[in-house]
Amino acid sequence: MPPRRLSAKRRRCRATEAAAAEADALISLPPDVLDNILTRVSIRDAVRTSALSRAWRRRWEALSSLDLNFPSLGYDKGPPEALGGRRLHPPPLPRQCPALLRESRQCLRGPHPRLAPRPLPPGRLTSLTLSSCAIPLLPLGFVAFPELRRLTLVYVQLQEYGGYQLEEIIDPSPLLEYLSLISVLIRGDYIRKWVIRAPNLRRLVACSDYDDDGWILKKLTSLRCAEIAFTVFLVHRNFAKFLSGLVQVTELSVATGYIPSSAKMPEILCTFDNLKSLMLEVHFYKQHPIMLTLYLLKSAPNLEELKLKIYDEEELEFEANGEFLNALWADGMCANLQVVQMSGIHWLPNEMSFIELILSKARRLHTLSISHSEEIVMSNEDALNELLRYRRASTEAQILFKG
Repeated sequence: MPPRRLSAKRRRCRATEAAAAEADALISLPPDVLDNILTRVSIRDAVRTSALSRAWRRRWEALSSLDLNFPSLGYDKGPPEALGGRRLHPPPLPRQCPALLRESRQCLRGPHPRLAPRPLPPGRLTSLTLSSCAIPLLPLGFVAFPELRRLTLVYVQLQEYGGYQLEEIIDPSPLLEYLSLISVLIRGDYIRKWVIRAPNLRRLVACSDYDDDGWILKKLTSLRCAEIAFTVFLVHRNFAKFLSGLVQVTELSVATGYIPSSAKMPEILCTFDNLKSLMLEVHFYKQHPIMLTLYLLKSAPNLEELKLKIYDEEELEFEANGEFLNALWADGMCANLQVVQMSGIHWLPNEMSFIELILSKARRLHTLSISHSEEIVMSNEDALNELLRYRRASTEAQILFKG
């Protein structure tokens, strides 16, 4: 006699029981292992684990790290409520973090239970990443994150006077070690000055295409590494003041974008006494990036390593010959420089003049490493013959060529 087939209802019941048994097996794992699993999936999938079993119902709320990414929103579409021309009402999330994410959590909609709001234990969150979303005005009585150690905002929109919001998030986080602000847009015609105060901050990443985001750096006494990428702000009158808040770093990376030729490059007056390693991504066919390079070298008397990534994709707009470069040179510049790495070389005149300057001035230089781009204006053989003719201030200086 053939076995009787199970009804559809019973098959669904057994499947549910099997899923619950598997979930209960997972919940028996150590809490740190569970946290590691949940932090490797998207926040949507982490929330949906609440449907696995009763034991999993609020397990995701114990995460110390949240990574919220909403690429479907688009950076130019405005805040999420603009989608479809109507305001969406997502399921509520725990009070401490979602007060910050009220309008970004729309993407959590889906086949997961509607969670009633419940306070997240104070101090639980240590890492927060927001990407491609808008942050609404913080509510009265906003509870900050006293244990927060990493904060990353990428393509995030803030309301008018949004600097207040960032201050209210950063200031009450004394343990913050890493802060990344990449293309953070503050709405409104007037940008209010706001202050980044983080006494424990060790790494800062700042990237902006705007002329001035209003930020002021204060009391970053533990800062050791800074990566900045600016375009218009590089020639803004407040850029030099911004740099003065980074004088304690030992590693500095600066990337320049397009700078109008009519703009005036502000001189850097601060001194980076602790700076050992400097990385620059610059265009050498324009005057401003070349001047910025020399200003930074002048401001770093103890610099040991210089890395240059050169992007020269257009015709030469300004000739930085030896006379021009020597006029910007000062006694004591590159006194401790030992290693120079240059990549993206086209063998253009400005690049060759800079190489000649470094070889003739850096008395402690022992390695100059050069790699060229695919497009070059002279043969490698001719370029190397010219390099070998340059005078060297250091008898130990070696030129390493990577084709």
